[in-house]
Amino acid sequence: MILVAFALAAILAGCAPASEPEPTSTGAFADEAEAFAAAEETYRAYVDALNAVDLSDPATFEDVYAWTTGEANVEAREGFTQMHADGWAVGGTSTPTVVSPRAIEGDRSDRAEVAICLDVSDVTLTDATGTSVVGTDRPDVQSMLVTLERSPSTPTGWAISEFSGREGAPACD
Repeated sequence: MILVAFALAAILAGCAPASEPEPTSTGAFADEAEAFAAAEETYRAYVDALNAVDLSDPATFEDVYAWTTGEANVEAREGFTQMHADGWAVGGTSTPTVVSPRAIEGDRSDRAEVAICLDVSDVTLTDATGTSVVGTDRPDVQSMLVTLERSPSTPTGWAISEFSGREGAPACD
């Protein structure tokens, strides 16, 4: 259930439409700062892609899929497909309030973790009858850990592979 909650939090994020990613080189980043900057850019592009999603139009899901891989891609595909089939609608916007580096793994920066605080207080999600499906206990700000893996198919060199819960610093207000 926690995976569904994070998938929905991700689906409910957003700002503006994103263009489709273009392939980039698979070379190593110059340093950790460059790797983390690219990881943050990836997450923000993913949020932008989510903002462009119209649950009634599956073609709008493609940009989200382009920024994900592995488990995150599977969950996005399953979640969007089900919400589309069920006639759900999303409204409002989400805003990342914190995007903070956590860890880089691998001698070629093959994997990164980024701590996220995502303000979802303005986001609505309704079923086909117009009834809210957002839990009344949903926190206004979601705290999560985003895992990214190197990807030759995105312009940043990263793709999001997993969302998980997170406690500790940085705190989400």
